[in-house]
Amino acid sequence: MTSTSESKPITLLLVDDHEVLRIGLRTLFTEAGNFQVVGEAGTMAAAVADALRLNPNIILMDVRLPDGSGIDACRTIRAARSETRVLFLTSFADDEAVLATILAGADGFLLKEVSSEQLIEAVKAVSQGRSILDPAVTQRVLTKVRSLAVPASQDKREPLSPQEERVLALVAEGKTNKEIAVALTLSDKTVGHYLENIFQKLQVNRRAQAAVYFTQQRPKP
Repeated sequence: MTSTSESKPITLLLVDDHEVLRIGLRTLFTEAGNFQVVGEAGTMAAAVADALRLNPNIILMDVRLPDGSGIDACRTIRAARSETRVLFLTSFADDEAVLATILAGADGFLLKEVSSEQLIEAVKAVSQGRSILDPAVTQRVLTKVRSLAVPASQDKREPLSPQEERVLALVAEGKTNKEIAVALTLSDKTVGHYLENIFQKLQVNRRAQAAVYFTQQRPKP
């Protein structure tokens, strides 16, 4: 055994609520060589706990988890472990979900139809600091981000109330109206009213536009 940095395996945490998929991924990376699967998680809570405990190099994360969102888990993990990279592997290809993962600090987004070889190469690329987006969604999402960007000089919007700011922050995290309602102890209808007010004040008509605005206006750390 050598101790050179080149020989160090890339450590992985697998996060998906389907055990069969996790077994397949574990087998794939174990057989590929130079990878070490240090843990598996099937829920958002377990993903965050295991990420902080095991400190893997890379987390393969699904967007939808039984107890919440992989996007929320990504945001929490990156806040605590900025060196940990998160690569989303999901069948959920909605453009706004992809945008939400980017806003949460993810290093990549791949669809589950990706080949084994492509997945292995993507993980290697992410471990080297590169970002990966599935070709099927890359152009659409980048085009959307550019189209949603708002020049600061044209930004003369009515300020949001504190509760509207809270709702908007959750929209930027990719949460649905129902999830926002639960988080803020509101009814779905009330959340809808808040969103109507937010869209009107921000002069937008889509959730992704509001999310981009939130990210642009958020103070840099």
